[in-house]
Amino acid sequence: MNFKTQNFLVAGLSRSGISAANFLSARGAAVYLYDDAPEAFGRKEVLALRESGARAVESAEEGVQACDVLVLSPGIPVDHPLPVRFRRAGKAIIGEAELGCRCLRAPLVAVTGTNGKTTTVTMLGAIFRAAGQKCVLCGNIGKPITAAVGEADEDSVAVAEISSFQLETLSSIRPHVAVLTNIAEDHLDRHYTMENYIFLKSKLLRNLRESEFAVLNYDDPVVREMAEKVRCPVRWFSLREQVDGACLRDGALYFENEKIMDADRLSLGGEHNVRNALAAICAARLMGVDAASVAGALSSMPGVRHRIQTVARVGGVEFIDDSKGTNVEASLSAVSCMRVDTVLLLGGKDKGYDYDRLFAGLRGSRVVHCVLYGENRFRLLDAAVRAGEPRITLVPKFDLAVRVAAMTARPGQAVLLSPASSSFDEFSGYEERGDRFASIVRGETQFRNEILSEEGTRGESAGPAPEMLVKSEGEEVAQTADGA
Repeated sequence: MNFKTQNFLVAGLSRSGISAANFLSARGAAVYLYDDAPEAFGRKEVLALRESGARAVESAEEGVQACDVLVLSPGIPVDHPLPVRFRRAGKAIIGEAELGCRCLRAPLVAVTGTNGKTTTVTMLGAIFRAAGQKCVLCGNIGKPITAAVGEADEDSVAVAEISSFQLETLSSIRPHVAVLTNIAEDHLDRHYTMENYIFLKSKLLRNLRESEFAVLNYDDPVVREMAEKVRCPVRWFSLREQVDGACLRDGALYFENEKIMDADRLSLGGEHNVRNALAAICAARLMGVDAASVAGALSSMPGVRHRIQTVARVGGVEFIDDSKGTNVEASLSAVSCMRVDTVLLLGGKDKGYDYDRLFAGLRGSRVVHCVLYGENRFRLLDAAVRAGEPRITLVPKFDLAVRVAAMTARPGQAVLLSPASSSFDEFSGYEERGDRFASIVRGETQFRNEILSEEGTRGESAGPAPEMLVKSEGEEVAQTADGA
């Protein structure tokens, strides 16, 4: 690939695409821009690219004729008509992450898996900084990898969160330490089968050799099986077994028989965060970080945004943002952390999940009511009915769902946004959804106090507020009473 003699078409003008275009322009490449959404060309970053010489193409056919290499943003699947046309024309296709990995000079720790990626990467960032090591977080968190290339030099460490979307077009990545957190059902709307999804996740391990390490979850049978095909040393992390790597033993976290810290010193609660911490400990120690720095970082780091994060307490109700809970397993993990009765917000864009597992997992939890919303609300409702779950409210849109949940929760309870669904029916990503949740909740203080005031006029003997039947946009929104 020669930047100065080939024409590059960057497809998808979001964060990754804009970063790839800037990366190519800085290296003297001829850059063309494409996006399915015409409004993308009005963004200020895109306008700046065009002012510096990048050219827009109006159709896929024009892009194929004008360009030698297609650079895909992770949001564009490989079976989109544009890459299909490039493939038929015998032309090269590369992902933004692949483009960055080919030029990255810093030692790389890469993390993938279904759940826990962002938290594990954030933990590793805190650990390296506590050890006085310059660290750049990139990939699916922080900077796109192409944007990290200039900042992450030989004296720093790059820690990358790698998604299955990125792995579709990522072939040359060779991290010094590759971490695979777990495998659960996810993104089947894009990857079609679990077999394909598992294959994509395993690609992170493909290029590892004797000088690198694979850090794998021993407790996950799918991940454990991947060790049979890797050609590098394997280190494990486990909550249940004494393994060669990091493990939980007698309430403490160990690496290779060295006690790192007591589990109750972790700043982030929940069993899933103990597992994330073990993965981070294993990777950090393999990278040479001392135990004291690891323990200090893990005992003091703040929570991850949009991951079981309290955003407000209004009228005695705690509002918790877990917008990053975009699949069934992540939402069940969030629910398992709840210590008070909880109203759960579920819904969004359907990703092809088996929601029967979700409602089966809610049995015996602290969830006392579910508010279903969004594109997949009827699929969620069907699963709730099959599970015999009557504590349900159905509404069409997110904003109304949050307000209904706020009115449903009683003082001393919590409202948890952990949707088990993608956000792309109404939002650009889980971050925007979580920010919208916080905005609504923080703006509802007066509204909530008025509701509580009205309830107070009924007197304590009046019992709970009557169940609601809500109608919106001509659509009936039904709620069944407990035990109905």
